[in-house]
Amino acid sequence: MQISFGKRAIATMVALGAVTALAGCDPQVPDSGSGVGFSSYTEYQQRQAQNAGLVPTGVVSDETTGLPAAPVMTNATLPPAGQVAASSGSAEEIAAETRAALSAAEANSGVAPVNASPSNPAPPVVNAAGISNENNFEAVGEVRSIQDDANRIAANRAQYEQVQPTALPGRVGTGPNIVEYALKSRHPIGQKLFTRSPLNGQSKFVRNCAKYPSPDLAQEDFLAAGGPARDRMGLDPDGDGFACQWDPRPFQLATGG
Repeated sequence: MQISFGKRAIATMVALGAVTALAGCDPQVPDSGSGVGFSSYTEYQQRQAQNAGLVPTGVVSDETTGLPAAPVMTNATLPPAGQVAASSGSAEEIAAETRAALSAAEANSGVAPVNASPSNPAPPVVNAAGISNENNFEAVGEVRSIQDDANRIAANRAQYEQVQPTALPGRVGTGPNIVEYALKSRHPIGQKLFTRSPLNGQSKFVRNCAKYPSPDLAQEDFLAAGGPARDRMGLDPDGDGFACQWDPRPFQLATGG
C-alpha cells in the first residue's frame, strides 16, 4: 500500500521533530524548595542564622521565617502612670538612706545639695560678673531710692575741682623764637620787604632748603644768621622774611590773629 503525503504534512512533521529535539536539550531547573544540601530551605536559613551568631545553637525558631520564636509574654501588670513601684524597704529606711547620701555629697564637695522638691521657690537669678544692673529700674529700686541717688549726685558734685588756666611757661633757650616772629609779622607771604643779592638765585635756594627736614628749622637758622634783614644762605630770595616757604599763618590763627 502506498501512502502519499502532501507538502504541508511533511512540513508539519519536520517542525514537530525539531520541537521534540529542543525539549530534550533544555536543562532541568532544580527544585529550590528542596534546599541546598539540607532537607528544606527553612533548615538552611536556620543554619545560616546560627553561623552568623543571630540565633544560638539549639534555639527553636519559626519554621516559616527561620527566625527565633517570639518570647513568651508574662501576665504581670505594670504600675499606673505617675506611680513608682513599691520598694522592698520601708519609708523610714528609704528616707534614712537618702539623708545619708545627701550628707556624704555635702561632705565631699563642701556645698549643700539642692533640694529639688517642686514646692521649693526658684533660686534667685545672679548677674554674671561685670554686668551692671544700673539700667534695670526694678533692680536698682530694690537697692536704693531716688533720694539716695540725689545724695550721691550731690556728693559727687562736691568733689569737683575746677582748675583755672595758668600762663604758659617761658621758652628756655637763646635761639630765635619763630612763634614770636610769626605773631609780629602781619604782611602777606611773598611781599618783598628786604633787599636780596642777585647772586642768591633759585638753584641756591632749592639746594640749601633741601638740607632742612622742616621749614620751621630753616626759619630758625635764617633768623639766627641775621634774618630777615640779611640772607647769607639764600633761603629767602623773594625778601618777604620767610625762609624756605615757611608759613606764619598757623601760629597767627592759633592765637586768633
